[in-house]
Amino acid sequence: MSFSAGLPIADVVGEVRAALAGHPLVLLQAPPGAGKSTALPLELLGEAWLAGQKMVVLQPRRMAARAVAARLAAGLGEDVGGTVGYRVRFESRVSPATRIEVVTEGILTRRLQRDPELAGVGLVVLDEFHERSLNADLALALLREVQGALRDDLRVLVMSATLDESLPARLGVPFIRSEGRAFPVDVRYLPADPTGRVEDAVAAAVRRALEENEGDILAFLPGMREIRGAAGKLADVDAVVLPLYGDLPVREQSRALVPDPAGRRKVVLATNIAETSLTLQGVRVVIDGGLSRSQVFDPGSGLSRLVTGRVTRDAATQRAGRAGRLGPGVAYRLWSERTQALLPAARPPEMLEADLAPLTLELAQWGTPDPTSLLWLDAPPAPRVQAARELLTGLSALDDTGRVTLEGSRLLDFPTHPRLAHLLSTGANGALAADVAALLEERDPLPAGSGVDLSERVSALRAWRRGGPGRGDTSVLERIERLSKQWRKILNVPPDDTEPDHLEVGTLVSLAYPERVALAREGASGLARGRFLLASGQGAVLPEGDALAGARALAVAHLDAGSAGWGQAEGRIFLAAPLDLSTLEARARWADAVRWDSRTGTLVAQQEQRVGALVLDTRPLRDLPAGKRVEALASAVRGEGLHLLNFTPEAAQFRARVDSLRHWRGEDWPDLSDAGLLATLEDWLGPHLHGVRTRDDLARVNLLPALQSLLPWDRARELDDLAPMHLTVPSGSRIRLEYRPDGQSPILAVKLQELFGLADTPTVNAGRTPVLLHLLSPAGRPVQVTQDLRSFWNSSYFEVRKDLRGRYPKHPWPDDPWAHEPTRFTKKRLT
Repeated sequence: MSFSAGLPIADVVGEVRAALAGHPLVLLQAPPGAGKSTALPLELLGEAWLAGQKMVVLQPRRMAARAVAARLAAGLGEDVGGTVGYRVRFESRVSPATRIEVVTEGILTRRLQRDPELAGVGLVVLDEFHERSLNADLALALLREVQGALRDDLRVLVMSATLDESLPARLGVPFIRSEGRAFPVDVRYLPADPTGRVEDAVAAAVRRALEENEGDILAFLPGMREIRGAAGKLADVDAVVLPLYGDLPVREQSRALVPDPAGRRKVVLATNIAETSLTLQGVRVVIDGGLSRSQVFDPGSGLSRLVTGRVTRDAATQRAGRAGRLGPGVAYRLWSERTQALLPAARPPEMLEADLAPLTLELAQWGTPDPTSLLWLDAPPAPRVQAARELLTGLSALDDTGRVTLEGSRLLDFPTHPRLAHLLSTGANGALAADVAALLEERDPLPAGSGVDLSERVSALRAWRRGGPGRGDTSVLERIERLSKQWRKILNVPPDDTEPDHLEVGTLVSLAYPERVALAREGASGLARGRFLLASGQGAVLPEGDALAGARALAVAHLDAGSAGWGQAEGRIFLAAPLDLSTLEARARWADAVRWDSRTGTLVAQQEQRVGALVLDTRPLRDLPAGKRVEALASAVRGEGLHLLNFTPEAAQFRARVDSLRHWRGEDWPDLSDAGLLATLEDWLGPHLHGVRTRDDLARVNLLPALQSLLPWDRARELDDLAPMHLTVPSGSRIRLEYRPDGQSPILAVKLQELFGLADTPTVNAGRTPVLLHLLSPAGRPVQVTQDLRSFWNSSYFEVRKDLRGRYPKHPWPDDPWAHEPTRFTKKRLT
């Protein structure tokens, strides 16, 4: 029996079968509607290498997993739960007869962790791989390791409507392409990009499309708020207007996926969830608002935030293709054709943008704390892995070596982010923990302007649960209650309808966000209302007039990455709860704190009771460890610059002499440049900092012996030989040399009468480097600068003599400087 008859995928079924029979990993590219998700798995079910084993089909979203399972089961003439079943978070429909399991990405990862051999599974299908989700990349990396170490008979099929062209070569595996038979789509652009709200533009386009075209309409908007706005503007159209987004109840999702029972036209207002996997029957028109909303992780703040941005070109192609699955269609793009060329080609893989805490914990549980040991398409960025490790260590999920702890293994039993898993795992009040975790995962049930206190959301949820007067969005409260019920089931606790203790809510939030516990900032006249410092060191501010503005401490759940204020970036707090100071004190640790106060120019040495950047109490540090003193003062010099130190002329000349030899003779001479000295402060300056506590103390440090310590003992004599401090001139005078940086010739400033009869310019550096002569008048003023003394005597001297002998008659100005005796005296002393 052929399950793909009449579908484009039928053309390559034989090729896919042959490839999988001979290779453990195969890539398949097939356009939307080809049947790769809903027919190909059935075609592979009877393969000899799959006999007696199951197939696991990975889908990125719960809605798609349910829909694909339903289509596969219908192809067999069965209900879901028989040969075909599915598993998604908190829900499964499988039986002993199930051979094809459609699962979401987290479900597959859990299965791999519990059974790395995937016993009883012969094929894993990674569908919609072009999305390059974090979990899909992780699944592929783990599966490739399983194939290499445990299961050489395990097959993996990677499928997508579009694939990176470099992927087959990078993986070195068979690549099969199905051309498909998509119907033509008439893509229409606006003459210019619209202004105003996207929901207004989409609603107007829907009205136009209803008049100009037949068939159902699929319109893309960035999120639920915009979907509701557009739906409100279309309440009077002659069609059924249906929303479609991830948080929608399954029953309402199903209404959007199938034709209207009464035969009416449908307008489906959807997020990007409808771009792939799902086939919406009857759709002939697509309206693309041009925007998409996604989570973006900010490594600088350690926060993820929802960002609305332009749709990418590949996503726009996927969206438009929805109009051509059943017949010729039309796609309205609500932007100009000029803008189309400026859109980004594709979104970067989620691996490069996402919060890596879940991935890092999974890898630690897998026994691979070092991600680089796995075969990745794009390796996790090292700075983000380090940030994730720090967070997981704060959640007690990893030890100091990066290995998973018992608590970390326990967190993986909760199908949620490690933050919320830690809240659920360690929260003393299970019922309250379930409510708080559910509220943190779902959308805010209270309207805008309701304040930031999370405790008020718990109160609203419990009042709704009791059947009392409603406060908040009923549909959101229903979703929150469903999720809370799932957590209560896992924790085995009954619901609680009593009013919550606000401080207890804050304690629970602090378990999930340990780096976001916060203390009120100190202002000029006491506490600065509404402004806080987080344990992470970031500033945060409450909305104007918020009820929590007078709190001494907060546990912050949601805030954005920051805006200007108080001299640094301040995040805006959207959700928080008051926190008892005793909770902070219980987590605080006393530690020695030695640091430089640049404002007062003093070394501060004290013991501090700290939670991250928050200082709860201080006491004087009586015995200042030498190492901490050196570390703090070195940090001060690096921060403010070497001008904090007093380089006497002797110290400055020592630096210049060594620096000159380094330029003349190579890098085996010490680097005494600014950069070199700053890099080694602890080594040469540290031993001379005893008793230093202020900026004045630093200026009094004798730097010459400190610098001399950098010169190896066998080089000290060489220094005097190669770069002497003085040179003896023909008059018998010892004249001091002035050495200069960057290997320039040193300056010998000498009265010209002291050099009579000297033909060759004096040298240093074993005769290799002539000095730069500054020939001085009797008054000590330069009259000539030269490195060619012979030429001076033969030419320029006579011009100097003519100009100066009348002004300095007591000094010798002979006609023949070659024959005159050099002298530092006047004529009278010579007679």
